[in-house]
Amino acid sequence: MSEPLIFVLNGPNLNLLGEREPEIYGRTTLAEIEAACRLRAKTQGLAIEFRQTNLEGTLIESVHEARKRAAGIIINPAGYSFTSIALLDSLKMFDGPKIELHISNIHRREEIYHRSLVSRAATAVIAGLGPSGYGVALDAMRLLLDERRA
Repeated sequence: MSEPLIFVLNGPNLNLLGEREPEIYGRTTLAEIEAACRLRAKTQGLAIEFRQTNLEGTLIESVHEARKRAAGIIINPAGYSFTSIALLDSLKMFDGPKIELHISNIHRREEIYHRSLVSRAATAVIAGLGPSGYGVALDAMRLLLDERRA
């Protein structure tokens, strides 16, 4: 039996992790997060497709592709969390588990970051665990997939 494929999608400016506002996001780079995700996914019996884009349409296209290929989506939509109805609509069309992920605790930040549109489509939300939130999200995805099979 093949490993379930999980799309790990990252939105705008996350390519600058490690440089951008390290007091909020830390010094871990996206490449380091990807490497940690690949190790964690292996221990959970999952395969991952890890992507980052600064373009809203490209992120939406990845969600569309996931509808045909993936068992679940972990998404850090970054700034699109709060602005993109189109991303919300695309996620609503994905039938598998969806975990919204934020490195910072968006609820402790400025008010503009308090209302994620994406949360309306998410199965679960993880925020404020820093880069280790990605590993927690992969563990949670394994649980969600196992619950669906039971």
